[in-house]
Amino acid sequence: MNKEFVIRRSFLLPLGLLGALIIALGVVCIIQDQPAGKAIILGALLIPVLGLFVESLFRRAIVSEDRLTVKKALREKSVSFSEVTALDLVVVKKRAFLSLSTEESFLILSNAYRDFPELVASLAAKVPEGVMSEETRENCRNVPVKTADIVSCWLAVGLVLFILYLQLFA
Repeated sequence: MNKEFVIRRSFLLPLGLLGALIIALGVVCIIQDQPAGKAIILGALLIPVLGLFVESLFRRAIVSEDRLTVKKALREKSVSFSEVTALDLVVVKKRAFLSLSTEESFLILSNAYRDFPELVASLAAKVPEGVMSEETRENCRNVPVKTADIVSCWLAVGLVLFILYLQLFA
């Protein structure tokens, strides 16, 4: 049975809204005949926001009986559990990074995925014995859930809304 893990919707919602608000602000600047520099700056902001949104929207980690497959916007990578030589979980403050290594390849997943503790537990149960250190086993028992990215995104939405309000009504 396959289990699919996606990027948290609580992150995608404000990120998509931020992209839409930047587009709206750009349209308002063009309609109000603002200096071209404003539109260029908004365009420069929009590119990474929309890039991150599209990449996050299409990212999937699929755990099957014998392999982990990570699907991204235009690519896919797969690792067979029998070929895994190391599984490491590194925790830095509230960020966690899980890496699966084989002789030829590796995959890195972060705790941006919804149900990340379940993903970690599922992978830890499927890899061969001896590929996890004791430190990794301990980290797998206490996987942090990250919320700072969501808070930052909502703050950016609030800031762009404020700028849009000033642009329209000031």
